[in-house]
Amino acid sequence: MKLCLILVCAALLYTVSAVKHRDVSLTLCSDSEREGMIGLDGEEKWYADFSLEKGVMTLPQFADPTIYEEETYEWAVTNINVCRINLNIDAKGYNYPAEPKVAPQSSIYAKRSVQLGSKNTLICHITGFYPPHVEVTWTRNNVNVTDEASLSRYYINTEDGTFNQISHLSFTPEEGDIYSCSVQHTALDRALTKTWEVDVELPGVGASVFCGVGLAGGLLGVTVGTFFLIKGNDCN
Repeated sequence: MKLCLILVCAALLYTVSAVKHRDVSLTLCSDSEREGMIGLDGEEKWYADFSLEKGVMTLPQFADPTIYEEETYEWAVTNINVCRINLNIDAKGYNYPAEPKVAPQSSIYAKRSVQLGSKNTLICHITGFYPPHVEVTWTRNNVNVTDEASLSRYYINTEDGTFNQISHLSFTPEEGDIYSCSVQHTALDRALTKTWEVDVELPGVGASVFCGVGLAGGLLGVTVGTFFLIKGNDCN
């Protein structure tokens, strides 16, 4: 049985212009997962990579991010150890309660306007799930292409404690190709699958036809007017 404990420390900060900001420090642990991050206003600034044993900045340099020292990673490791101790205490105290489950929602869309033969990226956006573990698979024309895709880290919704995750698949659209993104989660009875088909709209012809008809009508009007003008001169 998996149990998950999330510790979130949030504080409201005020700028000189009295704009509210939310500063978040998050520690997450379970039997198999661990997460440590620092964020601001819903954006992740830093996270602990426990596989590489170091902290990672996630904001670009032009954002003028806060620089975190190496000790910040050690702080995250300490928090994880405390989290797991508290998790075991809470599990025993509450007689090992069943873990809550919230099923994910997903959507699939292209990053840019689709042009045949032009490289693009498909995005599978998975939202609102708990606990924080999903499996994502991709297919192209029913052929598994999951190895060609990437999967982001988990992002927490600070409002309700559920999680989001994003998977990307680079592709070159060809007419008729069908892609699918399937999500498996413990709260789902079966995989949640969304499909996306390469469908490039041809340029609209309505405006061209309208202009053509208008031009023809205009020329006809000029011809008729010229005819009556000549007839009028003949009568004089």
